[in-house]
Amino acid sequence: MNGNEMITQELCKELDMKDGEMKEFQVQGQSILLVRNNGVFSAVGNKCSHFGAPLSKGVLVGDRVRCPWHGACFNVRNGDIEEFPGLDSLPCFKVTVENGSVCIVTNKKELESAKRVKCMSSRSAGDRSTVVIIGTGPAALVCAETLRQEGYTGRIVMVTRDKHMPYDRTKLSKSMNAKAVDIYLRPAEFYKDHDIEVWTEKEVVSINSDDARVKFKDGSFLQYSQLLIATGSRPREIKCPGSTLKNIFYLRFPEEANAISEAANGKNVVIMGSSFIGMEIAAFLADKANSVSVIGRSDVPFQAVLGAQIGEVAMKLLKEQGVNFYMRTEVREIREDNGQVKEVILRNGTQLPADVVVAGIGVTPVSNFVKGSRVAVDTKGAIYVDQFMRTSVPDVYAAGDVVSFPLAMMDGHRVNIGHWQMAHAHGRIAALNMLNKQVPINSVPFFWTSLLGKSIRYAGFGEGYTEIVMKGTLEELKFLAFYLK
Repeated sequence: MNGNEMITQELCKELDMKDGEMKEFQVQGQSILLVRNNGVFSAVGNKCSHFGAPLSKGVLVGDRVRCPWHGACFNVRNGDIEEFPGLDSLPCFKVTVENGSVCIVTNKKELESAKRVKCMSSRSAGDRSTVVIIGTGPAALVCAETLRQEGYTGRIVMVTRDKHMPYDRTKLSKSMNAKAVDIYLRPAEFYKDHDIEVWTEKEVVSINSDDARVKFKDGSFLQYSQLLIATGSRPREIKCPGSTLKNIFYLRFPEEANAISEAANGKNVVIMGSSFIGMEIAAFLADKANSVSVIGRSDVPFQAVLGAQIGEVAMKLLKEQGVNFYMRTEVREIREDNGQVKEVILRNGTQLPADVVVAGIGVTPVSNFVKGSRVAVDTKGAIYVDQFMRTSVPDVYAAGDVVSFPLAMMDGHRVNIGHWQMAHAHGRIAALNMLNKQVPINSVPFFWTSLLGKSIRYAGFGEGYTEIVMKGTLEELKFLAFYLK
């Protein structure tokens, strides 16, 4: 059978499905999701374009299906991605209903494509405008792609001080030995095909919004019509004596993840910080290092965000794999032997043997280059934006971990949220408003963490909660927690 030859296959009888129901069907070995809504049948690919989760196990509300793993949403009528994470839409199939039989009409080529890239415009020689995007994280990439999807024909230039094309940063702490090229979000040809320039190893040092241009470390300049700042955050540096010794690592780039993974093999590792990055690194290294010790200021890991009960269970999970915890303390000093890390001294005098130290003590927004410009930032360095991702300067937008933005579900309360999903959403909203669409940010925050094959997923904004209502069995990590205020 050639790829374009038509395939018609009966999926079910019309009466087999009720309104508001969805079911998975196999067509020539491919998984298809059939949905009935308001008497109309529609069919899309059943695998989420993010990590391939079965959407049939998700939730259907109206014409929108939500992925059971990481919350991405797709329109079941056309397959379009409407909420993140993920970049691509689903393949959409023709459905016919004749004599009570519901059939799918497609071809082999369509069936075998698990993802669908939305149609994009190309650059036009007649359009002299330029959108400059500083950063290559999800906010930056989604902004560039959305501009092309919405018909923008000007020049798009993404610039980064990194040496890589956009990659999946969530995997740095979960799969630390992954090669950078294996976690690229798009292949290099994608950017060529859609006229998106990506300048790597090109660091921005300042912005002149009066002249509408950015200045690079090498002394060169780039003029913009509109600018997006999507530089994310950087790890907070440790300040104790010995903090500049060899084998002290931070995690921001693939090379650093690889270096930690390599250096930790069979060695004694001390991880400073017991939040999500620190815990994921500890979980990854638990069966590779000689010893793993986690140091945290709180009583248990994740305490501020997830609460003591969940933190206790997560700590127990890692302890069972031999990870040691030193809580309610911090590092006083890191001692050396020939310039290399030798041991870590805690505030209470405890001495921990250490060949490798990983610092995961929080992050700060990368916004130092806007100093001296008219772009307003808060006391922590986060760039102020409104609900349209506009900064205090016309034609300058910002998105992702670097911003302080009004959260719709909290009546516009300002937040700085470093979630992978939210950065995607910011990038899309920034692009739509660059094109004068007047669309506000309205996404509900969502993040996930993975520890030893167990996943904890969090939706909403629970800062300042006063009570946690627990359902299910916490000890088995099969539970639902509601954060109330």
